[in-house]
Amino acid sequence: MTKPAPDVILALGKQECQQSEAVSAKMPISERKKKILAAVVDEYIQTAEPVGSKAIAAKAGLGCSSATIRNELAELVNMGYLEQPHTSAGRVPTPMGYRMYVNELMEKQRLSLEETEEINRRLNQKLQQLDDTISDVSRLASQLTNYPALALTTQAAVTIKRFDIIYVDANTFIIVVMLSNNSVKNKLVHLPVSVDQPMMQRLSSLFNSGFTGITEDQITPLLINSTERAADDTMGLTSVIAAFAISVLNEAKVPASFISGENRLLSQPEFRDPDKAHRLMGYLSGGGYILPPGVTMSAPNEVKVLIGPENVAEELKDSSVIIASYDAGDNTRGIIGVVGPTRMDYSAVAEKLSLLAAGLSQRLGGGEGPPEGIHNKLIVKGDISDEQR
Repeated sequence: MTKPAPDVILALGKQECQQSEAVSAKMPISERKKKILAAVVDEYIQTAEPVGSKAIAAKAGLGCSSATIRNELAELVNMGYLEQPHTSAGRVPTPMGYRMYVNELMEKQRLSLEETEEINRRLNQKLQQLDDTISDVSRLASQLTNYPALALTTQAAVTIKRFDIIYVDANTFIIVVMLSNNSVKNKLVHLPVSVDQPMMQRLSSLFNSGFTGITEDQITPLLINSTERAADDTMGLTSVIAAFAISVLNEAKVPASFISGENRLLSQPEFRDPDKAHRLMGYLSGGGYILPPGVTMSAPNEVKVLIGPENVAEELKDSSVIIASYDAGDNTRGIIGVVGPTRMDYSAVAEKLSLLAAGLSQRLGGGEGPPEGIHNKLIVKGDISDEQR
C-alpha cells in the first residue's frame, strides 16, 4: 500500500495531533495492524456496516487466518483505533483510527483525465455563466463530492482611497467613498439645517487628507474632533461622514460565505436520525466555526482534515471536515470545504477539493492562503435548493 504522495498536504495543527502522537509514542503499531486498519476503514467507507474478520481476510491479502485477524482486530480495539458497536458485530473505526488512516495509510486517489477535464469544464462554466460568485463554488464542490459544501472569501484589510462630498442643495449632500478594492459606496444625507457648498468642499479635502488609507480602528475620536475643528464644523457633519466611513469599513471586513447541499446529509446512513441531521444542518445553515482557534490555512491550495472530536463545535463532533484554501485575486482569500460523516472517502474528497482550489487560484488569483483568523467564522449569506438549480 502506498502512502500519500508528498504533493498532497493533509495538514494538522499542533493541538490536533497531540492525541494521535501520544498514542503512537506509547503503542507502536505493526505493519500488519496498519494493513488491517486500512482495510477496515476502506471497507467501512464503502458499506457503512461493521467490518468482520472474514471480509478483511478476503480483501487485505495478508496471508493469515481469520483467527489471527480477529486477534489483531481485538488489539486495535484495545489501542483505540477501532471499536465494536455490539458483541456480535464487526469493528468500525474510531476518530483516532481515521486519523491514523488519513495521516499514514490511505492511498492518494488520482483522478482520471476524464474526471479532471470534467471538473475544469464545470468550473469554467460556473465562472462564465454565474459571474464568479462563491455561491457557485460551494454548489460545484457539493455536486462533485455529494456532501454539504462551504465556500468563503474575504479580503485583506480594506481602506478608503477617496472621498467625494457632493453638495445637492442647502439641506442635502451625498457621501461617496471609493475603497481600496475599487468598490464604491454612497449615502444620501438630509439635514435639518442649511449648509453651503464651501463647507462640503472643505470637508471633502480634509477627509481625503486625513481619512484615506487607514483602517476602521484608526478613525478615532481624536481624529474626528481635530477634523471638525479644522473645518469649523458646528453642525456635526464631520461625525456623520466619519460614522459612514466606519460603517463601510466594518462591513468590508465581514467574510462572504455560502453553503450548498445541506440536504445531501440525509442520504448518509449516519444521519438517518432526523434530529441528528437537523442539528447539523441547522448549524451549517446558521453559520459557525469550522476551524479550531489558532489553526490556519497558511499555504495556497493546502488541504486540512478535521475528524470527529478535532472539530471545535459540538454539532461537528460526529462529523469530518475537509477544507482547501484558494486565492481569489484582488487581495481576496477563500476556503472551500465539505462536511460529512467520519466515514468519508477522505482521499477522493481531498483530491477533488485540491483540484478545485488549484483551479480557482489559477483562474482568479494565484497568491497566498487566507490570513490567520479571517476564515474561521462562516457568516452564511444564503443558498438556493437543489430543486431550484
